[in-house]
Amino acid sequence: MIGRHFVSACEKKGWETFGLSRSTSHSRQSPILNHRHHECDILDRGSLRDLLKNLQPNIIIHMAAQAFNGISWGSEDYTHQANFTGTLNLLNATREECPEAKVLLACSSAEYGDVLPEDCPLQENRLLRPITPYGVSKAACETLGYQYFSNYGMQIYLPRLFIHVGTGHPPATAIQNFARQIALVKKEKLEPVMQVGRLDTARDFIDVRDGVTGMLMLLEKGQAGQPINICNQEAHTIQKVLDILLEESGVELTVKQDPRLLRPSDEPLLLGDNSRLRNLGWKRQYSFRETLRGVYKDWMERTSD
Repeated sequence: MIGRHFVSACEKKGWETFGLSRSTSHSRQSPILNHRHHECDILDRGSLRDLLKNLQPNIIIHMAAQAFNGISWGSEDYTHQANFTGTLNLLNATREECPEAKVLLACSSAEYGDVLPEDCPLQENRLLRPITPYGVSKAACETLGYQYFSNYGMQIYLPRLFIHVGTGHPPATAIQNFARQIALVKKEKLEPVMQVGRLDTARDFIDVRDGVTGMLMLLEKGQAGQPINICNQEAHTIQKVLDILLEESGVELTVKQDPRLLRPSDEPLLLGDNSRLRNLGWKRQYSFRETLRGVYKDWMERTSD
């Protein structure tokens, strides 16, 4: 999802963009604008090195990962392999073939991990104590990026992404899952019963378009090697997410908790301090309701016959 919005934003700047994914990835099936696609698995270091040798990019935006906290509990080995080993392969290949390129690594708010509400808003210099397999993998990736910045003088940028929300995302997060179910209920394709996990946790959600704007500012004006929160410094509970989606849709339904959607641990609040981001000149453009309205409309279209 984030990569798609990056392509649009970069091409508006007149930049030539290239993308890669595994041959089995859905992203290869729907070209975006003038985006040029290459099939390459980041776990195949040789293929990745050959590709970078041929393309010689001056900016690399690394979004390839097992990107879901919830899924990481059941796919722990793959999460570490894809996220850490994939990042290691990319950094090695970049160092060998295009060492002057700017590299933006998608780090995560999940790295903060074991925090209390009174610890928020979270500043970048806080000790990282991740408590999910995904969070651990991302903390490792960020540390790896800093190693390459420090040891080899590479231009490595370290945005810590809080939850990015937008269109074109699979139903693997609460917001997307809720919007999909509500759209199906609206069309009478699903019984009016909503399956949910915890509703009392709160997160700092950011519209993907605002997030991409912030990361582009980081590449243009920011400091390599320094982590920076990409967030709104505003938190909403999952219950509020559900309430707004129901208001936007006009749907009435029964809510039931599904034990399968509960995690072994779940931070009660993740709220970031975005001072560093605002100091780059970043300003929020999209309200939370606007973002959720867009996601709901997207699922109404995606669930059409």
